[in-house]
Amino acid sequence: MSAHSHIDTLLSGNSQWIAHITASDPEFLPESVQGQTPGTLWIGCSDSRVPESVITSSRPGEIFVQRNIANQARLDDVSTIAALRFAVDVLGVQHVVVVGHSDCGAAEASWNAVSPPRHESGLPEGDFATVPDFPVDDPLNRWLEPLTRFAGSLNTPVGRNPVEFLIEENVKRQVAEISDTQIVKEVWSKRDLAIHGWVYELGTGRLRDLKVTRSRPAA
Repeated sequence: MSAHSHIDTLLSGNSQWIAHITASDPEFLPESVQGQTPGTLWIGCSDSRVPESVITSSRPGEIFVQRNIANQARLDDVSTIAALRFAVDVLGVQHVVVVGHSDCGAAEASWNAVSPPRHESGLPEGDFATVPDFPVDDPLNRWLEPLTRFAGSLNTPVGRNPVEFLIEENVKRQVAEISDTQIVKEVWSKRDLAIHGWVYELGTGRLRDLKVTRSRPAA
Protein backbone atom coordinates (compact mmCIF):
# COMPACT_ATOMS: atom_id res chain seq x y z
CA MET A 1 0.00 0.00 0.00
CA SER A 2 1.44 3.37 -1.00
CA ALA A 3 1.62 6.31 1.38
CA HIS A 4 -1.10 8.12 -0.55
CA SER A 5 -3.43 5.12 -0.64
CA HIS A 6 -3.09 4.72 3.13
CA ILE A 7 -4.13 8.33 3.65
CA ASP A 8 -6.99 7.89 1.21
CA THR A 9 -8.12 4.85 3.21
CA LEU A 10 -8.17 6.89 6.40
CA LEU A 11 -10.24 9.66 4.84
CA SER A 12 -12.59 7.14 3.25
CA GLY A 13 -12.98 5.41 6.60
CA ASN A 14 -13.89 8.72 8.19
CA SER A 15 -16.64 9.23 5.63
CA GLN A 16 -17.97 5.74 6.34
CA TRP A 17 -17.94 6.41 10.08
CA ILE A 18 -19.85 9.67 9.63
CA ALA A 19 -22.47 7.89 7.55
CA HIS A 20 -22.80 5.11 10.12
CA ILE A 21 -23.02 7.32 13.20
CA THR A 22 -25.42 9.73 11.52
CA ALA A 23 -27.73 6.89 10.55
CA SER A 24 -27.59 5.10 13.91
CA ASP A 25 -27.62 8.15 16.20
CA PRO A 26 -28.50 11.38 14.37
CA GLU A 27 -28.04 13.50 17.51
CA PHE A 28 -24.59 12.19 18.40
CA LEU A 29 -22.46 14.64 16.41
CA PRO A 30 -24.55 17.74 17.18
CA GLU A 31 -24.49 16.82 20.88
CA SER A 32 -20.70 16.34 20.77
CA VAL A 33 -20.34 20.02 19.97
CA GLN A 34 -21.86 20.88 23.36
CA GLY A 35 -18.91 19.51 25.32
CA GLN A 36 -17.39 16.37 26.79
CA THR A 37 -18.06 14.50 30.02
CA PRO A 38 -15.64 11.55 30.06
CA GLY A 39 -15.55 9.41 33.16
CA THR A 40 -11.97 8.22 32.75
CA LEU A 41 -8.50 9.52 31.99
CA TRP A 42 -6.59 6.86 30.05
CA ILE A 43 -2.80 7.05 30.25
CA GLY A 44 -1.59 4.54 27.70
CA CYS A 45 1.12 3.67 25.24
CA SER A 46 1.34 5.25 21.80
CA ASP A 47 1.46 1.77 20.25
CA SER A 48 -0.92 1.62 17.29
CA ARG A 49 -2.23 -1.77 18.45
CA VAL A 50 -3.78 -0.38 21.62
CA PRO A 51 -6.50 2.11 20.59
CA GLU A 52 -8.44 2.73 23.80
CA SER A 53 -11.82 3.46 22.22
CA VAL A 54 -11.70 0.36 20.04
CA ILE A 55 -10.61 -2.16 22.68
CA THR A 56 -13.17 -0.90 25.21
CA SER A 57 -16.03 -0.40 22.72
CA SER A 58 -16.21 3.25 23.77
CA ARG A 59 -17.58 6.17 21.80
CA PRO A 60 -15.97 9.57 21.30
CA GLY A 61 -16.41 11.64 24.44
CA GLU A 62 -16.23 8.76 26.92
CA ILE A 63 -12.46 8.58 27.52
CA PHE A 64 -10.00 11.46 27.93
CA VAL A 65 -6.66 10.26 26.58
CA GLN A 66 -2.96 10.83 27.19
CA ARG A 67 -0.68 8.44 25.31
CA ASN A 68 3.08 8.28 25.00
CA ILE A 69 5.82 5.72 24.48
CA ALA A 70 5.68 3.12 27.28
CA ASN A 71 2.69 4.74 29.03
CA GLN A 72 4.84 6.83 31.34
CA ALA A 73 3.27 9.32 33.74
CA ARG A 74 6.46 11.27 34.25
CA LEU A 75 6.26 14.20 36.62
CA ASP A 76 8.74 16.15 34.48
CA ASP A 77 6.49 15.81 31.43
CA VAL A 78 4.34 18.94 31.27
CA SER A 79 1.99 17.35 28.74
CA THR A 80 1.07 14.44 31.03
CA ILE A 81 0.71 16.57 34.14
CA ALA A 82 -1.41 19.11 32.26
CA ALA A 83 -3.65 16.30 31.00
CA LEU A 84 -4.01 15.00 34.56
CA ARG A 85 -4.89 18.46 35.86
CA PHE A 86 -7.44 19.08 33.11
CA ALA A 87 -9.00 15.64 33.46
CA VAL A 88 -9.53 15.69 37.21
CA ASP A 89 -10.13 19.39 37.86
CA VAL A 90 -11.91 20.58 34.73
CA LEU A 91 -13.61 17.47 33.39
CA GLY A 92 -14.07 15.84 36.78
CA VAL A 93 -13.21 12.28 35.76
CA GLN A 94 -13.80 9.62 38.41
CA HIS A 95 -11.07 7.26 37.25
CA VAL A 96 -7.49 7.39 36.00
CA VAL A 97 -6.27 4.22 34.28
CA VAL A 98 -2.63 3.53 33.45
CA VAL A 99 -2.55 0.90 30.71
CA GLY A 100 0.53 -0.98 29.60
CA HIS A 101 0.49 -3.77 27.06
CA SER A 102 2.21 -7.04 26.26
CA ASP A 103 4.98 -7.17 23.67
CA CYS A 104 5.90 -3.55 24.32
CA GLY A 105 8.88 -2.57 22.19
CA ALA A 106 9.96 0.19 24.56
CA ALA A 107 10.00 -2.19 27.52
CA GLU A 108 11.97 -4.73 25.53
CA ALA A 109 14.49 -2.08 24.47
CA SER A 110 14.89 -0.92 28.06
CA TRP A 111 15.39 -4.46 29.31
CA ASN A 112 17.89 -5.25 26.57
CA ALA A 113 19.83 -2.11 27.46
CA VAL A 114 20.47 -3.34 31.01
CA SER A 115 21.08 -6.98 30.13
CA PRO A 116 24.12 -8.83 28.81
CA PRO A 117 25.86 -8.53 26.47
CA ARG A 118 25.38 -4.74 26.49
CA HIS A 119 25.89 -4.39 30.23
CA GLU A 120 27.36 -7.10 32.40
CA SER A 121 27.11 -5.19 35.67
CA GLY A 122 24.30 -2.68 35.46
CA LEU A 123 24.00 0.69 33.80
CA PRO A 124 26.78 3.25 33.59
CA GLU A 125 26.57 6.26 35.87
CA GLY A 126 26.51 8.81 33.07
CA ASP A 127 24.34 9.25 30.02
CA PHE A 128 23.65 6.22 27.86
CA ALA A 129 21.54 5.23 24.88
CA THR A 130 18.70 2.76 25.40
CA VAL A 131 18.39 2.52 21.62
CA PRO A 132 22.00 2.35 20.37
CA ASP A 133 21.02 3.30 16.82
CA PHE A 134 20.35 6.85 18.04
CA PRO A 135 22.58 9.36 19.84
CA VAL A 136 22.55 9.49 23.62
CA ASP A 137 20.83 12.88 23.58
CA ASP A 138 18.19 11.83 21.03
CA PRO A 139 14.64 12.57 22.26
CA LEU A 140 13.76 8.86 22.18
CA ASN A 141 16.69 7.91 24.39
CA ARG A 142 16.05 10.78 26.77
CA TRP A 143 12.43 9.68 27.08
CA LEU A 144 13.30 6.03 27.70
CA GLU A 145 16.12 6.62 30.18
CA PRO A 146 13.93 6.57 33.34
CA LEU A 147 12.28 3.33 32.21
CA THR A 148 15.65 1.78 31.44
CA ARG A 149 17.08 2.76 34.81
CA PHE A 150 13.95 1.34 36.44
CA ALA A 151 14.46 -1.90 34.49
CA GLY A 152 17.99 -2.07 35.84
CA SER A 153 16.69 -1.83 39.41
CA LEU A 154 14.32 -4.79 39.15
CA ASN A 155 14.92 -8.34 40.32
CA THR A 156 12.78 -10.52 38.09
CA PRO A 157 11.25 -13.47 40.00
CA VAL A 158 12.38 -16.92 38.95
CA GLY A 159 10.22 -18.24 36.14
CA ARG A 160 8.94 -14.84 35.04
CA ASN A 161 9.58 -13.32 31.64
CA PRO A 162 11.68 -10.23 32.46
CA VAL A 163 10.06 -7.99 29.84
CA GLU A 164 6.54 -8.96 30.95
CA PHE A 165 7.57 -8.32 34.55
CA LEU A 166 8.95 -4.90 33.61
CA ILE A 167 5.71 -4.03 31.79
CA GLU A 168 3.66 -4.83 34.90
CA GLU A 169 6.02 -3.13 37.33
CA ASN A 170 6.15 -0.03 35.16
CA VAL A 171 2.35 0.25 35.29
CA LYS A 172 2.39 -0.19 39.07
CA ARG A 173 5.06 2.47 39.38
CA GLN A 174 3.07 4.97 37.32
CA VAL A 175 -0.03 4.33 39.45
CA ALA A 176 2.00 5.03 42.59
CA GLU A 177 3.56 8.20 41.19
CA ILE A 178 0.23 9.59 39.97
CA SER A 179 -1.30 8.88 43.36
CA ASP A 180 1.49 10.83 45.02
CA THR A 181 1.04 13.99 42.93
CA GLN A 182 -0.25 17.16 44.55
CA ILE A 183 -2.99 17.24 41.93
CA VAL A 184 -4.45 13.92 43.07
CA LYS A 185 -4.00 14.73 46.75
CA GLU A 186 -5.97 17.95 46.24
CA VAL A 187 -8.77 16.03 44.54
CA TRP A 188 -8.81 13.42 47.30
CA SER A 189 -9.29 16.19 49.85
CA LYS A 190 -12.60 16.99 48.13
CA ARG A 191 -13.95 13.90 46.38
CA ASP A 192 -13.38 10.31 45.29
CA LEU A 193 -10.95 9.45 42.51
CA ALA A 194 -9.57 6.00 41.73
CA ILE A 195 -6.22 5.28 40.05
CA HIS A 196 -6.02 1.88 38.32
CA GLY A 197 -3.33 -0.18 36.61
CA TRP A 198 -4.09 -2.50 33.70
CA VAL A 199 -2.20 -4.46 31.06
CA TYR A 200 -3.64 -5.14 27.61
CA GLU A 201 -2.79 -8.56 26.19
CA LEU A 202 -2.26 -8.23 22.45
CA GLY A 203 -2.70 -11.93 21.77
CA THR A 204 -6.12 -12.21 23.40
CA GLY A 205 -7.47 -8.65 23.34
CA ARG A 206 -8.06 -8.80 27.10
CA LEU A 207 -7.48 -6.00 29.57
CA ARG A 208 -5.99 -7.43 32.75
CA ASP A 209 -6.48 -5.60 36.05
CA LEU A 210 -3.27 -5.65 38.09
CA LYS A 211 -5.27 -5.07 41.29
CA VAL A 212 -3.25 -2.04 42.35
CA THR A 213 -6.11 0.48 42.48
CA ARG A 214 -5.53 3.44 44.77
CA SER A 215 -8.49 5.38 46.08
CA ARG A 216 -9.22 8.31 48.33
CA PRO A 217 -7.82 7.57 51.79
CA ALA A 218 -10.38 6.98 54.51
CA ALA A 219 -11.06 10.05 56.62
